[in-house]
Amino acid sequence: MSEFDTQKDKYVTFQSGNEFFGLKIEYVNEIIVFQEITEIPESADYVKGLINLRGKIIPVVDVRLRFHQEPIPYTDRTCIIVINFDNLVVGLIVEKIAEVVEIPAENILPSPSIGKNDNSKNKFVSGIGKVGDDVKLLLDPARLLRDEDLAVVGQLNDDKDEAQEGEE
Repeated sequence: MSEFDTQKDKYVTFQSGNEFFGLKIEYVNEIIVFQEITEIPESADYVKGLINLRGKIIPVVDVRLRFHQEPIPYTDRTCIIVINFDNLVVGLIVEKIAEVVEIPAENILPSPSIGKNDNSKNKFVSGIGKVGDDVKLLLDPARLLRDEDLAVVGQLNDDKDEAQEGEE
């Protein structure tokens, strides 16, 4: 069985507010404890700044703020999920990791549309996963990370990589 087969239908779930969200495990590089963040002046409020992860500079986004939820203080349960999507490595600050769950494709419903005044979180949701009696909102990293503010951060990453290559 290939590594992809073992990851198929698996999601890392986390809590934000009263809701549980899921991210395909194939996008998750690692989950790390919350650490010191260097702020980026004049960035969007949900772009908290940059962290140094073993020499690699990674932008971090507060998921609660990205969803337009009230900010809460970070605790010892706060984690950073480091994801890699479309060659962009980003840390997602989440309240707390729940678990890794398997959600077969037949248990995933399309994301509902509730009209024009749709909840702002729903624009980041690609589907709804049924896990027993629970529901997990499955996030689409493309929708979550495609943004002018993050493009600037992604550019920062590219510039740094090129600078490091020039030094070698």
